[in-house]
Amino acid sequence: MIKRSTLRSQIASALRDEILAGRLPAGSHFTVKEIAEQYGVSATPVREALVDLAAQGLLDVEQHRGFRVHEFTVDDYRSMVKARMVVLDGLFHGYFTDDGPVPVLTLDEAVLASVRRRAEAAVRAARAGDLDVLIGYDLRYWRELGDVIGNRYICDFLDRLRVQCWVYSVPCLRKEPEVSKRLWAGHRELVDAVEREDAETAHRIAGEYHRHALAIAEKSPPW
Repeated sequence: MIKRSTLRSQIASALRDEILAGRLPAGSHFTVKEIAEQYGVSATPVREALVDLAAQGLLDVEQHRGFRVHEFTVDDYRSMVKARMVVLDGLFHGYFTDDGPVPVLTLDEAVLASVRRRAEAAVRAARAGDLDVLIGYDLRYWRELGDVIGNRYICDFLDRLRVQCWVYSVPCLRKEPEVSKRLWAGHRELVDAVEREDAETAHRIAGEYHRHALAIAEKSPPW
């Protein structure tokens, strides 16, 4: 028998993926009963999963009515990207100083190899314009890269912001006729800079990442 906590996590992950992919678009309304029937499970783990997603800012709780996929505005998106920019810059400054990298951190080769695999997969997906594949690898890439050079609390915060930014930007990007030209693909160069302990290049690439994200807001909405 699957434990309730595991079922709760599985349902939350499945619904988050649906929201990220845009298959559950902003404003979509549903009840615990509807999701429970869809997955063929009891109401309790579904309710817990939906509450978890609401805590992540992806769902709104509608009193006595159920849940609704949160609608992020373009101003929300700009604010999230700028917040991400400030925190990520702080993360890099915490690792890189004017005199070089802070010596208390050791770059684990196995972890870096995993980050590099995520980077390669993300770049391939971006160049192919495959949003569904890119989202998963991009999120894992940034999470693992953050684990290399940061702390868990900052990584959790950044992960939440990235998910929310993807939720906003995916519907916009899907309207692009040549979406591959609108996707950031600097993952490999950034991990190379971190591995070389090249502070200047790492900051430059991170800045390009932020500017690229903000450029999406220039065309939305409407598209």
